[in-house]
Amino acid sequence: MKPALWLRAAALALCALVLVPAHAAEPAAQDLLAQVRQRVHDAPVVRGGFEQLKTVKGFKQPLRSSGDFVVARGKGIVWHVQRPFESTLVVRPDSLQSRGSDGKLTTQMRAQDEPVLRTVNAMLFAVMSANLAELAQHFEVTGQVAAKGWSLHLVPRDPTLAQWLAAVDLQGNQFVQEVRLQEARGDSSLIRILTPVAENALRPQDAAQFE
Repeated sequence: MKPALWLRAAALALCALVLVPAHAAEPAAQDLLAQVRQRVHDAPVVRGGFEQLKTVKGFKQPLRSSGDFVVARGKGIVWHVQRPFESTLVVRPDSLQSRGSDGKLTTQMRAQDEPVLRTVNAMLFAVMSANLAELAQHFEVTGQVAAKGWSLHLVPRDPTLAQWLAAVDLQGNQFVQEVRLQEARGDSSLIRILTPVAENALRPQDAAQFE
């Protein structure tokens, strides 16, 4: 898997979720998520940078990548990987696209061809915005809220998903600051969100990415 395309891998793995009956969050989890939502900045657009460390069993050094991202409410997410190899991943509610440094399309998935994609993408948006009400239907949620920030630990309810994903850990305050995916086989991905900024509208160059 190419560095920094963790989002694509997560999307494919989360497809298992739509095959499982949804569960309502426990009262304690509902209260926890309500507290987190009160902390998270609610904005139409959030942009920032990211760093990813992908730890793979058998490799001494983690795979490092970095770049910038834009999350636009109702439109999707753009991940622009700058190092070590340039690429762009665009996740819309109804599609997923990957483009190389030359702008040419390398991968495309559409909800009309892959019906589960719409649900998967909605869950990915929920992670980036810390709107975890939907994710709580499929994960056991624990965590804490403190003066300096909040942390959430998500464990999949579905045994099939648990064969791939052991846990998801989120940390943040007004924005999600850190996402850790722990795979069942021992590999892990740590994504740090850098200098996030809330904006009221997409910039012209960003809007073109969603067209």
